[in-house]
Amino acid sequence: MTSNYIGQPVSRVDGRAKVTGQAKYAAEFNVVNGIVYGFVVSSPIAKGKITVVNTRQALAQKGVLQVFTHENVSGLAWFDRSYKDQDSPSDGSPFRAFQSPEIQFSQQPIALVVAETFELARYAAGLIHFEYEVDEKLVAGLEENLDKARKPKTYKVPMAKPRGKAEDAYEQSAVKHHGDYYHGSEHHNPMEMHATTVIYGEDDKLIIYDKTQGVQNSQKYVKNVFGLSTEEARVISPFVGGAFGSGLRPQYQLYMAVLAALELKRSIKVVLTRQQMFSFGHRPATLQKIVMGASEDGKLQSIMNHAYTETSQFEEYTENIVNWSGYLYQCDNVKFDHQIVPQDVYTPLDMRAPGGVTGVYAMEVAVDELAYKAGKDPLDFRILNYAEKDQNDDLPFSSKELRQCYLQGAERFGWSKRNAEPRSMREGHSLIGWGVATGAWEAQQMPVRARALFSIDGKLVVSSATADFGTGTYTSMTQIAADTLGLNIEDVLFKLGDSSMPMSPLSGGSWTASSVGSAVYSVCENVKKKLFSLARKVENSPFANSDTEDVVFDGGRISLKSNPQVYLTMTEVMQKSGTNVIDEDTISLPNMLKQKFYSRYTHSAVFVEVKVDEDLGTIQVSRVVSAVAAGRIINPKTARSQVLGGVVWGIGQALEEDSVLDNRFARFMNHNLAEYHVVVNADVKDIDVIFVEEHDDVVNPLGVKGLGEIGIVGVAAAISNAVYHATGKRVRDLPIHLDKVM
Repeated sequence: MTSNYIGQPVSRVDGRAKVTGQAKYAAEFNVVNGIVYGFVVSSPIAKGKITVVNTRQALAQKGVLQVFTHENVSGLAWFDRSYKDQDSPSDGSPFRAFQSPEIQFSQQPIALVVAETFELARYAAGLIHFEYEVDEKLVAGLEENLDKARKPKTYKVPMAKPRGKAEDAYEQSAVKHHGDYYHGSEHHNPMEMHATTVIYGEDDKLIIYDKTQGVQNSQKYVKNVFGLSTEEARVISPFVGGAFGSGLRPQYQLYMAVLAALELKRSIKVVLTRQQMFSFGHRPATLQKIVMGASEDGKLQSIMNHAYTETSQFEEYTENIVNWSGYLYQCDNVKFDHQIVPQDVYTPLDMRAPGGVTGVYAMEVAVDELAYKAGKDPLDFRILNYAEKDQNDDLPFSSKELRQCYLQGAERFGWSKRNAEPRSMREGHSLIGWGVATGAWEAQQMPVRARALFSIDGKLVVSSATADFGTGTYTSMTQIAADTLGLNIEDVLFKLGDSSMPMSPLSGGSWTASSVGSAVYSVCENVKKKLFSLARKVENSPFANSDTEDVVFDGGRISLKSNPQVYLTMTEVMQKSGTNVIDEDTISLPNMLKQKFYSRYTHSAVFVEVKVDEDLGTIQVSRVVSAVAAGRIINPKTARSQVLGGVVWGIGQALEEDSVLDNRFARFMNHNLAEYHVVVNADVKDIDVIFVEEHDDVVNPLGVKGLGEIGIVGVAAAISNAVYHATGKRVRDLPIHLDKVM
């Protein structure tokens, strides 16, 4: 009998609900009769002013209840902190729908039509007549507007301090390199589109089903905007069909659905179209100018990185982009700069590994180029410049098994068989290329509360208001709870996604397993202590003279370590002590006294093989090995899925995803899945994931690091480096289309 579930490849506990359709998403809650539907109208212009709104024809349609525009919406409790308290990544004044006739970006929502059916709402939307005063002085395109670049007022993550004398060291370097590295905007396209269903109840109390990565985040936003109490706005989100950062900030359909429900005193559903998924944020286009120097034997002497990123005209969005250049390798002379270029687009938004996937891409391609110039194997060059400490913060690592990632990944991939000469490896009409890159991401922990209810029937229910958007949180938290209390996993239920549950921050940044997991572990330890205290007090208890270290909790039993045949079942303890339920609530906090002395990161090494058709220039990623050091792995099955998903998206970033901005109209023209290309099954071949053993007793009590981001970091760079090895052409801007290698 064993209840050791941590580290086991347990299948998803929510899997059956998902594949049988029992799992309900935000747009699928039809729990009341008479629900109405909202359809959003988007602006066709990017900058200007609405001068005429005529809704008469739309309102004349039988079954159309209302059309909300800036002309009939006022008096809300809008103020900047409505967004500022919601982990907003930006400095400035957030966009407010229906509060002004001003148009600030293309596809801006300018009306909401509410009708008795979705089809009617959509039809009536086309009957509204708008006239505009168009401002032709548009600012669009990052590279075309570098003359408008400026420092932001604040950085989301402060730039690391420069060290040494980077310019002088560069001039004295025997091997020099400089290059410009660019990637365009990318848009979130999770399977589930953003949606909100609001159930209107008595006394204006609302139950809000929202697509979000933080139910309490959405709740706080709604409370601030509409002046509601916690009891008047309950937000529920048990299942999320992918988010990747798009659910961090409350999106405008949430505001519109609540607005309409309160005004009409009706339950309502508002679902964005796939085209409208391109209207509320994106990974920002980024240009990085990297200058590097090395000694004759390949030791890094100087690194300089000047980054330019886009933002909106009404907010300043920044990411942690340049710091990676001073973190990844040992170098005593480093200098950074990061400027923003305001444009007439919506504010960018966090997207999987924000800043990291961007900054590491440029740095890792530049490192590859410098390695070639120094006459070094790209992997040997990285190991030669291995950083034993975090020079940005001048701290030792809490753990770092990156060297093993390099070695184990190279062994699995067969790197030693690589011919270093570009265009030297072939297979029929295909040029074969092998590339490598380093990945890194912060290992963070946030304050989280969790509640545990252990009942007399031996069942445990643990809850926290976190989210699971495909990451496996339901499963991993169930495993931690079962393992900690020594229960069979079938006797444990983990609940999430309800604002009435114990406090949890947004689920993002790869901190959920670390943060929520620590809270689940802590609250289950409290239940264990309470159970043992009861067990010692029951009549004729075999544990009367025992301490907690003398017993084992396993398989629903409490038994002596010295004699496993001496035991009490947990249900016996509850029954004999006359206890129906043990109810524990706790908060888990980062151990700042311990953590402040260490730098905490997850690391990876990504090895890629590409096949490039010599005649057509088509590129296929035929093989990937991703070796990851992420502390203790709770569930290798769901963990592998996280890394697989990251690698797949990295393939998309490198070869396919490209939001095409027409600078004349400041409009993303390919705002649909027919023309915005994402990776499909045919694009994905062999992906091998290695989890390198790593022990870390600093990051949190479980020794767990996050996996959501690390899977994508470094992938695009490794592909780019492999394309160079295959073709001899160095491509420094993403995505790499066939015309760039022909």
